[in-house]
Amino acid sequence: MRAEPCRTEQREQRIATCPLCEALCGVLVEVDGRRIREVRGDPDDPFSRGYICPKAAALADLHDDPDRIRTPLIRAGAEWREASWDEALERAAAGLDRVRRRHGRDAVALYYGNPVAHNLGLLTHGLAFRRAFGTRNVYSASSTDQLPQMLAALRMFGHLGLIPVPDVDRTDFFLIMGANPVVSNGSLMSAPDMRRRLGGIRQRGGRVVVVDPRRTQTAAVADEHLAIRPGADALLLAGMLHVIATEGWMRLGRFAGRVKRLDALTAFVRDLPPERVAGRTGIAPEAIRRLAAAFAHARRAACYGRVGLCTQRYGTLAAWLLQALNLVTGRLDEVGGVLLPTPAVDAVGILGRLGWRGTFDRWRSTARRLPEFSGELPVAGLADEIEHAGPGSVRALITVAGNPVLSAPNGRRLDRALGSLEHVVAIDPYLNETTRHAHVLLPPAPPLARPHYPLALGSFAVRNVAKYADAVIPRTGEQRHDWEILVELGGRALAPRPLRWLVIRAAAALRPERILDLLLRFGPYRLTLARLRAAPHGVDLGPLQPGRVAASIATADGRIDIAPEDFLREARDKLRAEEDRGAPDGLVLIGRRQLRSNNSWMHNSPRLVKGADRCVLLVHPDDAAPRQLLDGDLAVLESEAGTVTVAVEVIGAIRPGVVSLPHGWGHDRDGVRLRVARLHAGVSANDVTSERHLDTLSGNAAFNGLPVTVRRRS
Repeated sequence: MRAEPCRTEQREQRIATCPLCEALCGVLVEVDGRRIREVRGDPDDPFSRGYICPKAAALADLHDDPDRIRTPLIRAGAEWREASWDEALERAAAGLDRVRRRHGRDAVALYYGNPVAHNLGLLTHGLAFRRAFGTRNVYSASSTDQLPQMLAALRMFGHLGLIPVPDVDRTDFFLIMGANPVVSNGSLMSAPDMRRRLGGIRQRGGRVVVVDPRRTQTAAVADEHLAIRPGADALLLAGMLHVIATEGWMRLGRFAGRVKRLDALTAFVRDLPPERVAGRTGIAPEAIRRLAAAFAHARRAACYGRVGLCTQRYGTLAAWLLQALNLVTGRLDEVGGVLLPTPAVDAVGILGRLGWRGTFDRWRSTARRLPEFSGELPVAGLADEIEHAGPGSVRALITVAGNPVLSAPNGRRLDRALGSLEHVVAIDPYLNETTRHAHVLLPPAPPLARPHYPLALGSFAVRNVAKYADAVIPRTGEQRHDWEILVELGGRALAPRPLRWLVIRAAAALRPERILDLLLRFGPYRLTLARLRAAPHGVDLGPLQPGRVAASIATADGRIDIAPEDFLREARDKLRAEEDRGAPDGLVLIGRRQLRSNNSWMHNSPRLVKGADRCVLLVHPDDAAPRQLLDGDLAVLESEAGTVTVAVEVIGAIRPGVVSLPHGWGHDRDGVRLRVARLHAGVSANDVTSERHLDTLSGNAAFNGLPVTVRRRS
């Protein structure tokens, strides 16, 4: 590798970045030939400063996994056979071309998984691939995750990527809603070693407050934990805004004169005082008033919400009101509040200058009439589009680094629907619960065999840094990178035969590194790829700076819309009715994030699944006793979508009336080649989540707050 090898006997130490999550931790990888011997934190990385989580140490398991597919596979019935790249790509492309000719271009659907955001080549070439197919049936993990925050950013600020991040290293009051950053190390907030960063707030005399139905690992180190009822975050925020508005504590700071419809927001929250929302939120009125006062009067404060906030029926309303809270208390675009990073490659700014800021509801899905967002449809509707008979139905699917059978709601129904497709192509290193339905499987080189630069995630880092890493162990001659597979598959399937190889060669010549170098040169720091290669541990570009949000507002009139009409209408029509219903009857389900898990695709690592079973249902003692449930008992968890049988852990660290099951498990399906994961199969939470339980505005999957029943297995 280019990054200063240091030899010890036959081993070399190479500098890299862990590509598994959003934390961007620097790692030192010790290699012996083509084998990885050890992965540890890089103390000279200016961002992570030596910190890593257990997932980084498991990079060796991922690289050397005997179950990782290394040669293209073609399926015939239930059997697979190895094939050459030429045969496999030709078979994949011919099937896609056949479906397009027979049923039209919308008959081919695309699904992009979460790892795409961590992959330089997929980011530089994935959008062109999607546009080349010209299908309206595009889906991604975004609609099981952060779609409400992107929609709120688009409506308020004029660009889906204008999502400010907490200035966590300089704030005095950090309010965390529906997030567990001690485990995630940030999400839409790249912040390695969050435990240390939260400790820094308290050492400065500041406070950390967590709002979550469960006493998470983050709540355990906070100053205060408010155990909210699932799905009530928007009402809590409305109650806080009521206090701030009626007490005269609003201040817009640098945005005075640049905010419209503030009167509409204040009129709406005027009818939702803490006393009115307390029943549904489960938080006492005096606690809501105290929280509003503390946030408004702190010298520096930031409010941050993540997956738990987004994946509920009112996720977009909650994301909107959270941004409104930061704005009306003068926290937006201020030191210690919420700021926009200045990354070395300003992806948000580049897209804006090209005229692409995001779109919403330009068209709707054929079967469910779910709204489009920036060219994608909610994945909760994919099974409907496959099962729908007639024009516009999906008859073929391309999956890229994704496993929607385990990540999308009602995975069992989607599993059955995938089995009915005429042609499925998977670009994936594993035969998993989704790719087992493929007719052709095209395996990319492993993560440490490709260069790494956080093209997307740099826009959410809590400090401005830039780091490029060459491949730790360069790919072999037989391996293909993900982007190379996209280029050749797209060229074979779409280009006229006389021009096919000309198109493929032209696209392949535009390598990700060349694109990156160009983007760096035109970025705010005028860096080059050579400069980053000469600083392999990374370049510290300084703390986040105020003024970036103000300079980036992309609405037509240059003003922030603090009360978008469609948001306000939805809030008036549904949020107030939700409040009037009060506390829900029975049990509701929430998910949870785990430190040793990364969605569904790290469960084949022996070191990550060893120890006690972590796919268990958390139940409060008050809910366990009447159901005669004890630790380790098997319980039947049931919803309108389905039923699973799961082991129970009785624990007081969850609100009564709420049960919690982690996502990403359920590795016991036939045809899956994941031997370690099968031994620790667990159950899929998405076998009981419903594709009908969605965020009311965006169509994002609403995994949290789902009504369920729990009974002891007889």
